[in-house]
Amino acid sequence: MTRSLPQVMQAARYHGPGPTLQLEAVPVPAIGEDEALVRVTHAGVCRTELHFLSGLLNLGIAPLTLGHEMVGEVVQVGAQVQGPPPGTRVIVNYYGTCGQCFWCRSGQQNLCSQVVAQLGFTADGGYAEFVKARADMLAPLPAHLDAAQACTLGCSATTALHAARRVAPVQLGDTVLIYGAGGVGYALVQVCKLSGAQVLVVGRSERKLQLARELGADAVIHAGQEPVAETVRRLTGHEGVDILFELVGTRETMDQSLQCLRKRGRLVFIGYSEDQLIANPLLLVIGELQILASVGSTQQDLLDAVALASSGKLR
Repeated sequence: MTRSLPQVMQAARYHGPGPTLQLEAVPVPAIGEDEALVRVTHAGVCRTELHFLSGLLNLGIAPLTLGHEMVGEVVQVGAQVQGPPPGTRVIVNYYGTCGQCFWCRSGQQNLCSQVVAQLGFTADGGYAEFVKARADMLAPLPAHLDAAQACTLGCSATTALHAARRVAPVQLGDTVLIYGAGGVGYALVQVCKLSGAQVLVVGRSERKLQLARELGADAVIHAGQEPVAETVRRLTGHEGVDILFELVGTRETMDQSLQCLRKRGRLVFIGYSEDQLIANPLLLVIGELQILASVGSTQQDLLDAVALASSGKLR
């Protein structure tokens, strides 16, 4: 028997840059044949939402329900949906891709050239009682995983997996620096340690750096108390690191990051700000340094994140 659903729900709506979202009554979304309706039970707050409110990220779409980290229960499915069925707890992937372009067909959906809907970015997201998504964007959540903790798997964990396994694959024996102690940084610590790397973390909060230690970081550097590049050189025998994941994106952190790389080192940008990268090409050339970037994740990254969390290897 189909569960009776309301016609109206509450949603936290974005109307443009400003200090708050507006709680409003909006229609419960109607689903298509290949979509599912999910009753949202948990939704996370990411740095991205703060970028919306500050105006740093402004896609010109408003009003909009924000929220791209979400867990819930499937309550309704379209006629063509094979699964997961109603009653299933799921994590919702916020990338709604076309499935037809070169990037989608090659398993790189995060680079889709015809994005249909990015939940919480270009389409209504999880800061509501219900959200609709294509059924192939859902990942069943094992019963033993806590929904509140699993909520961030769809963003921080998948972002980390994509960066450290696809963009700049971390290998046994690599020395990795993670610049930024936060959700993605914590996930990167664990993913890199699983690959057998030595992991250094830079941050400005002793509390956050302590958590990085507890998650497996081999060394931490307090950016407000120690010279970052000099400390990294000292910890690496004056060689520098093989891979650096940059999660902050300010002029200061970008400059410091370039100074921390060893020859043929890879700098991977994940975070960003309004600042621009200014680099001396000679420094890049003589060191054969590589500058890379990583954005979002794929559906396979989400499935991998859930599997790692389910096995206790990622938390």
